[in-house]
Amino acid sequence: MNYHIPVLLKEAIEGLQIKPNGIYVDCTMGGAGHTKAIVEKLGPEGKLIAFDQDKDAAKNVPNDERIIFIDHNFKHIQRFLKLHQIAAVDGILADLGVSSHQFDEGSRGFSIRYDALLDMRMDQRQTLTAFDIIQTYTEQQLHKLFEQYGEVTNSKTLAKTIVNSRNHQSLKTVSNFKQAISNSVKGNPNKYFAQVFQALRIAVNDEMKSLEALLKQVPTVLKTGGRAVFITFHSIEDRIVKNYFKRGKMEEDDENDWTQTEKTKHLLKVITKKPIEASEAELKQNPRARSARLRVAERI
Repeated sequence: MNYHIPVLLKEAIEGLQIKPNGIYVDCTMGGAGHTKAIVEKLGPEGKLIAFDQDKDAAKNVPNDERIIFIDHNFKHIQRFLKLHQIAAVDGILADLGVSSHQFDEGSRGFSIRYDALLDMRMDQRQTLTAFDIIQTYTEQQLHKLFEQYGEVTNSKTLAKTIVNSRNHQSLKTVSNFKQAISNSVKGNPNKYFAQVFQALRIAVNDEMKSLEALLKQVPTVLKTGGRAVFITFHSIEDRIVKNYFKRGKMEEDDENDWTQTEKTKHLLKVITKKPIEASEAELKQNPRARSARLRVAERI
């Protein structure tokens, strides 16, 4: 079984501009596709720190003494670099979202294709599951969640349906849940369910806060001239990365914000004016690369 076909591999490696004696971070090791490609470019003095909070990924760590594997979320990047006495690195790669393995492992509850418990935890040491969110969030919280993270058009109706359903039927499994909300589906059911599941997964794993925490540490942990390469898979992530790379803030600038305090110096320079997308050849081999967007910034 192919654990994960690395997306935009050639472009990511080019973007990093790897030095043989450099120190690099792979924030999401997964099936180690990008990890192996980085290590191939390193000399004996080079080092790679690979993060992954999913215990399944630990089995994929290549047997190479230049690799340090850290089984935690990448939002702790600075803490763990300090722990390993690394002050700054030459490059950071973050391939965000879910690995193919997590989608294909039916029992994890990430996919709409398999019946399983509504779980969706990337780090199985945490307690909050997708079922917990469905069961305990208020109608308003659910509405906001599906609107923000899934861009679900009728998120208000969907939230109401869930709250009404959970009082008299079990929503513990993927099929229970899909059945309960089937009357709320608008347009293509697969696309609709995918948006709903995306929103739940983002909430369960606190993905946006983790991404923001990582981005804020990038200027501190990168050496001058070091590169940050981020691959996103939906517009919410891409917008955050784009804004941070461009102006050191997560949100768009507010034109009328005259109260703004003195701007702090922004230490990143955008290398990719437009995001890089997968080629036709790559899409033929790996259709999941369709929504991938790669952006590169350099520490100045």
